[in-house]
Amino acid sequence: MGKRGRGARRTPAGWAVRIVIAVIVAVLGVVAVSVSMAAAVRGRDPAQAHRLAPSDGRFTALLASTLSNGQASTADRRRADDLARTALRQDPTTVQAASALGINAQLRGDTQGARRLFAYAQRLSRRDLTTQLWAIEDAVARSDVTGALRHYDIALRTSRSAPELLFPVLASATEEASVRDALIKTLARKPGWGTAFAEYAAGNGPPHATAQLFSGLQRIGVSVPPYGQTAVVSRLLAADDLKTAWSYYASLRKGADRRFSRDPSFTAALESPTAFDWTPLNEGGVVTSLQRGNGNDGGTFQFSAPTSIGGPLLQQLQFLPPGTYRLEGRASDIEPATESLPYWQLNCGYGRELGRIEIRVSAQGKSTFSGDYQVPADCPMQLLVLVARPSDAIGGSAGQIDYVRLRPR
Repeated sequence: MGKRGRGARRTPAGWAVRIVIAVIVAVLGVVAVSVSMAAAVRGRDPAQAHRLAPSDGRFTALLASTLSNGQASTADRRRADDLARTALRQDPTTVQAASALGINAQLRGDTQGARRLFAYAQRLSRRDLTTQLWAIEDAVARSDVTGALRHYDIALRTSRSAPELLFPVLASATEEASVRDALIKTLARKPGWGTAFAEYAAGNGPPHATAQLFSGLQRIGVSVPPYGQTAVVSRLLAADDLKTAWSYYASLRKGADRRFSRDPSFTAALESPTAFDWTPLNEGGVVTSLQRGNGNDGGTFQFSAPTSIGGPLLQQLQFLPPGTYRLEGRASDIEPATESLPYWQLNCGYGRELGRIEIRVSAQGKSTFSGDYQVPADCPMQLLVLVARPSDAIGGSAGQIDYVRLRPR
């Protein structure tokens, strides 16, 4: 019996199989193209995506979700319900369909039905932002602060867009003590969004409440970014809440006493100093720097100013009670040594001058300063400033401060 050649005639059954396979491949190809096209337009036109792939539960659910937004009409919501049910028949795991049904149930006053639907959505996925937002609102309505924060945490860990939506609300809510206490416990677990929220709250939250939040975190050993600490102090001062600003600052700097200036030997290596810390000033060609010391080794404040240029060099905000105060300290390498010497000025806040004490150079070349200031009762905040006088010397003026302290007399 001869072998069948390559060109042997195929049976009708063989041809039928081939035709069926070709049709299936063609249909699958059309479906794949339709799904790809639908995926490409889903972001800008959910309705078109659904028309391109009407049997795909994902796009049916997306359209249902779009028709359930805050501006939807009653007719839109009815259609959204129909689409959502269809989507769940097409794909029971479409979380957007469940959340769309839940939103519409809530708006019809069916809270229990909404809770069942959103519970189902939660079981399907924790990454759906709409589901988490509804859960937050539901928990707030039930005065369940812990539950609300749990869903805040889920949303902020699973959605990139959540911080923009939720940080402002959460920062504002810290004015409530119950929210603040629960939030401290949440942040104590060091969630990935914790640092970003602290920075946001520092710059945008209610400053008094944010200071209390940060103090609470500090008490349990949770660090706050130095920038955030400084921002809170600055915003409290800008709000004329001097007492809270000092109280929060004192919680950051161990041993801070409002009757004394801080860091007399310039040893504090601060990443982000506040107004209550030493602040070098560099304006009009003046060059200043803090050379920090370590441990028992004192640091220095160094300055230089061009010929005929003067002005403030260094400052520190004070919160002194009324009374008499003694300023004392020493300097070195003061140039010129006999004229245009710098002086220490104490102002009432950023306004009127309370007095000035000049740096003097002895015959042996030692530079010291001491003197008294009187702080009146109507001056709750003071500013201690080192000021350079304009000098006609060719090299201008320069020098360094080795030690300075303001204390009660």
